[in-house]
Amino acid sequence: MRLLSHLLRRFIEKGRLTVITPDGARHSFGSGVDGPVLVARFADDRLARELFLNPELIAAEAYMDGRLTFEDGGTVYDLLLLFSVNRKGLAAHPVQKALRKVWRALRGRQQANPLGKAAENVKSHYDHPAEFYRLWLDESMSYSCAYFEHPDEPLEAAQRNKMRHIAAKLKLSPGMHVAEIGSGWGGLAIYLAQTCGVTVSGINVSPDQLAESRRRAEAAGVSDKVQFIEQDYRELTGTYDRVVSIGMMEHVGVNHFDEYFTTLRGLLKPGGLALVHAIGRMSPPGTTAPFIRKYIFPGGYVPALSEVMASTERSALWVAD
Repeated sequence: MRLLSHLLRRFIEKGRLTVITPDGARHSFGSGVDGPVLVARFADDRLARELFLNPELIAAEAYMDGRLTFEDGGTVYDLLLLFSVNRKGLAAHPVQKALRKVWRALRGRQQANPLGKAAENVKSHYDHPAEFYRLWLDESMSYSCAYFEHPDEPLEAAQRNKMRHIAAKLKLSPGMHVAEIGSGWGGLAIYLAQTCGVTVSGINVSPDQLAESRRRAEAAGVSDKVQFIEQDYRELTGTYDRVVSIGMMEHVGVNHFDEYFTTLRGLLKPGGLALVHAIGRMSPPGTTAPFIRKYIFPGGYVPALSEVMASTERSALWVAD
């Protein structure tokens, strides 16, 4: 517990974390103000050593395995909030600095998404029954950020706002042919076909999403205007009036950014326009958190704006907006 105590004393300033070790001893860290107060129990002595070396991954795994539990009404949400309000202190610890330096050096390997491997990574996240995603997505099954015009707007309306905003930025005209890279469950392609009179070729490497997309296009009466193809973006051929890619760049991987943007450039007709939507980080280039990398989005990475702009320059693309 000595090493972990050293880390937690430097890490936790706001709120308070009390750790009960297997021998019944209690160790408290933090001021008790400006953050949650949480009591955690360790089931075995090994947990303290493991947490010291990789707290972001081991805390989550120990919680899932039942080795880390909470008392007095505390929850895993309180642990996440405690981490959130104190996260700068964790990154400043010498061991954590060294760990992040190693992650940074290895991020190209961690985010390797060659043909085949990219599809495996995507399937691990998306090839689950659509009924699961319906539990918390809107009716259009849009999985990317919505566009709320006011705080109490329903999710369905906010997603519709986003699709309308995308269509306006693409400056679509009836009869245009649009390529959608990463077509999800087909919501955007169906909307563009219904609303803007365009034809859409959507590509995806998730068979489950493709099957649901085709079913939804048929139900919406636009199966003659929309096709969904199981294909990696690097395998798409032809040229298009517009290319749109929503919430897919996070799956590309930093070493593939140039390949991604060069592919977009090659798919555009002269005078064509591409729109890329992605989650971005407010900090400089970094790495993907270990739990996210292992369990949620293998091969994924949220890019920094500086990385995106540099890649578009190398790919001879003009950033218009």
